[in-house]
Amino acid sequence: MSTNVLRTADGWWVARDARAVRIDTKAVTTAELLADRTTVRDAADSGDPGTPVADLVALSPVTTPCRVVAQMVNYRSHARDSGFTGDIPPAFFRKASGSVSGPHESIVRPQHVKFLDYEIELGLVMGASLRVGTVVEERDLPAYVAGLVITNDVSAREVQLTKTQFYESKSYPTFTPTGPYLALLEPEDFAHLLDLRLKLSVNGDLRQDRTLADMIVRPAQALTLLARFQALAPGDLLLTGTPGGTALKAPPKAVEKIGSLLPPAMKWKAFFKSQAKNPHYLRHGDVVTGTIATPDGRIDLGEQRTPVTDAN
Repeated sequence: MSTNVLRTADGWWVARDARAVRIDTKAVTTAELLADRTTVRDAADSGDPGTPVADLVALSPVTTPCRVVAQMVNYRSHARDSGFTGDIPPAFFRKASGSVSGPHESIVRPQHVKFLDYEIELGLVMGASLRVGTVVEERDLPAYVAGLVITNDVSAREVQLTKTQFYESKSYPTFTPTGPYLALLEPEDFAHLLDLRLKLSVNGDLRQDRTLADMIVRPAQALTLLARFQALAPGDLLLTGTPGGTALKAPPKAVEKIGSLLPPAMKWKAFFKSQAKNPHYLRHGDVVTGTIATPDGRIDLGEQRTPVTDAN
């Protein structure tokens, strides 16, 4: 069974049901904690009654500092929403490490962003170095991946689309809420990854709901493809794509064909004029809730709950 770890400003904790036991470690970074797994197991096995999880305020991100890499269009349902047909070549992009925020911190919308979107994603936390040229088979995953986290790949869509700029559009501070739990996996847990169900709601309205079986490129293959050019270190984070259900969707084919005939500035002006009628983009006061778990609870990454606020 997986072991759920929490982080606060003053330390690390193992979560056991509704209570948490402090881990006796000097680890400051996620990588240091992963190198000190014995103390994690000791806390998980101790008779300490612990502290109510509800009393642990100001939960911190469980994956900082870290390199953040993400997969693009990696669920069939998202590909359909985005208007893709046929084979989709695997693609990756980077996010700024400074975009990582806590599981209950506010998502802050920059003043110039009108079309703020959500993307729940399963995050893989590396437990060992992935060297360039590494080939990762399914059986090798436990040797490279230490655990899993809930992430939200928050996106400024007008920046992403008009500038074709993924790095900026997804890297503003608070644009990668992470946690609450870092679920440290045992080797036998990896056989259950495809049972994980990702759910995201906004103000209680369910927007995204898919299992990993909807993935196009699964974790072992993703790490192999990434390792063609990118090394990763313990504690680094790979976001593995989002299911369908985001606010942004491709326009109907007929509209898309007409738009392709227009000058770019006119095309985007018309597109975002139509998007302004879409009520699903995030606004000040919205609350985004995300969960990832297997049906039997063997792996449960907790609940991420993030309000949306406007930048001052």
